[in-house]
Amino acid sequence: MHCFGAGWDQARRSLDLGFLVSFAGNVTYPKAQPLRDVAARMPLDGLLVETDAPWLAPAANRGKRNEPAWVAQTAGVLAGLLGVDEQELALATSKNFMRLFDLRPDVGN
Repeated sequence: MHCFGAGWDQARRSLDLGFLVSFAGNVTYPKAQPLRDVAARMPLDGLLVETDAPWLAPAANRGKRNEPAWVAQTAGVLAGLLGVDEQELALATSKNFMRLFDLRPDVGN
């Protein structure tokens, strides 16, 4: 569910259908508390984080052209909401990405 912006009922239905729910920089906006409340309930295995570049830069960069490097700011907010460290969130969302696109890690890595 690209750039998710709905409530928990829609998130739960999406998860039940096997979809992943992806959050962009708008989850960091001051008035986005309802969206943060949804994000805080998400299971790690159902979550993605995205830039939605060039739109929806995280709050610290709002009004600027969004850049892929800023996804770390969004991920940091999500990690805090979920009570996990940023590394755990990065590992979970990377695993979810690999599963979504049926990718396998390179043997040499």
